[in-house]
Amino acid sequence: MKKGCFLTACVVAISLITILLTGCSTASAAKLKVVTSTSLLAYITQQVGSDRVEVINLIPPAQHPGNFNVRPSDVETLASAKLFLLHGWPGEGYADKFIASANNPNLTVVKASVEGNWMIPSIQATAADKVAAALSQVDGKNNSAYGKSAEQYKQRIAAKETEIKAKLQKANIAQVNVIASQRQADFLQWTGLNVVATYTGPNALNPQTVKELVDKGRVAKVTLVIDNLQDGKDACKAIAEELGAKQINLSNFPGGFSNTETWEKAIDKNIELILVSIVK
Repeated sequence: MKKGCFLTACVVAISLITILLTGCSTASAAKLKVVTSTSLLAYITQQVGSDRVEVINLIPPAQHPGNFNVRPSDVETLASAKLFLLHGWPGEGYADKFIASANNPNLTVVKASVEGNWMIPSIQATAADKVAAALSQVDGKNNSAYGKSAEQYKQRIAAKETEIKAKLQKANIAQVNVIASQRQADFLQWTGLNVVATYTGPNALNPQTVKELVDKGRVAKVTLVIDNLQDGKDACKAIAEELGAKQINLSNFPGGFSNTETWEKAIDKNIELILVSIVK
């Protein structure tokens, strides 16, 4: 190859590489940076936002949101975000100081408040609409795309609910009496389990409360005790042993157990744990 042709080829190659790198950089910069307080919000945001969003979640899925401590790196992350999505739960009391520390005038804060356990399909679907509205509030030009993605996700949710309900119906689950963490009660009632007593958390399990739970469990012939993973595993294991009942932990967040990074996998894992535990 002649020297002139070689130089020309080099210039063309460098130009193409520059264009490609610039294009990648532009595409990355064009994404809406969203910070979420939990993996529930993170997963829904990714489903609704698709490749239009960059989602960064704060609280590890196996941790209770009320036990979260803000790190300096979290402040840096929020300082460059466009949207901060929260549930509006009491456990998110850290949020106000966190937002102030980020000192980000371009940040929009939205509380996607939805009452009930977000693992329940109908609640998950309502939350998808809330997230779509929040994304559209910040990125109006993609409003229709967010709405379309939310509808597609809600169809998947409905299909998953139909599949799970069929499994639960075959298991005759309504005949099973349980004691459970209050944070799992709504979800368990959705499954059809008969929740005869609840406790608010491990810290509430004083001797008097434990005795009351055991007494109620004996009267109701409880065969299953269900704890909330994010509150700490096996909080009521001793109560289950006293009753001769089985004990399991369920997760309220995608990613709480290994290989449950999606809502679908997380709810499937919970249902699997329940069904295995009621087999006689």
